[in-house]
Amino acid sequence: MGLIYGGRSGEHEVSVLSANSVMAAIDKDKYEVIPIGITKEGRWLPGQGPEALVASGDLQVRRLSDGTESLAALSGDKASSLVFLENTQGHILAGLREKVDVLFPVLHGPFGEDGTVQGLLELADIPYVGAGVLGSAVGMDKAIMKAVFQQQGLPVGKYLVYLRKELENFDRVAAEIEENLQFPCFVKPANLGSSVGISKAHDREELRKALHLAAEYDRKIVVEAMLHGREIECGVLGNDEPMASVLGEIVPCAEFYDYEAKYVLGDSKLIIPATLPEDIVVKVQDLAVKAFKAVDCAGLARVDFFVDVDNQQIYLNEINTIPGFTRISMYPKLWEATGVPYETLIDRLIQLAFERYDDKKRNRVG
Repeated sequence: MGLIYGGRSGEHEVSVLSANSVMAAIDKDKYEVIPIGITKEGRWLPGQGPEALVASGDLQVRRLSDGTESLAALSGDKASSLVFLENTQGHILAGLREKVDVLFPVLHGPFGEDGTVQGLLELADIPYVGAGVLGSAVGMDKAIMKAVFQQQGLPVGKYLVYLRKELENFDRVAAEIEENLQFPCFVKPANLGSSVGISKAHDREELRKALHLAAEYDRKIVVEAMLHGREIECGVLGNDEPMASVLGEIVPCAEFYDYEAKYVLGDSKLIIPATLPEDIVVKVQDLAVKAFKAVDCAGLARVDFFVDVDNQQIYLNEINTIPGFTRISMYPKLWEATGVPYETLIDRLIQLAFERYDDKKRNRVG
């Protein structure tokens, strides 16, 4: 099994932590794991596992005698059996299909969770964990994702979408946001996760800063009306017949659950299971499965909601097709509380990858 981690997105470090947890927990009697790191510059480097990177924060390149680049393997020299060919676009892995039976991407954000790596693996005809090209791409792009949810009749809050070029006419954009969404509002890059580049704007000046910050990460910016309610998350597991986990609640230590609240401060609370009326729990779980199917997801996803119990309002916020996957991340913890331990969850996801691959092979070609 190949484990792909790192990547070019702003969630590189989160991906390394996820891979480190998978490496530590996977059944090594059942799976021989070949870790494949991707640097922030986009170089693919097989060999050394993520354990050392958690401490060092960097990938250490080793140049082989034939001029190709690799990494020293954590034990033995597995890296030498994987060779990269260099061209003007970077490093292209040769012979991967013969080296691994399945790939487990833990690449969060762009260039990994957005269908790019999935497309490469489809071309290489390699089974892989998680959503396919379409589900990954739609799940990553918050603007397209919300449009699909709306088309499927799922409840989403008010939002507007702008291209980076449109921000040159800030007064027009600000006036439209003030009229349709009002303050406070949330400004997000359309294609990013882990709350990177997200701001809460309380007035026009904060809006200006928030828009420009989001535009540093993506050409497309989503502005959302503030939704009142508790932040509830649900894990979904499966392919054609997905199942929903128990629900979890996030109580952020900051004004909202931004990157710092998630990964730096460490004071945010995860409450599992969430204390909600049973009818609300059932509705949220049903919506989570519908969201999963709406974007044609597969394998795993975490679906996030805002739930106002007093008004019986449930808003679907977003779906994450490669959610954080450390042992203490919300998705694994939700399934652990549902009765699926972390080690079993990893194995189940790999089996789902094979199941989906076998089903795809039933397609008639030509």
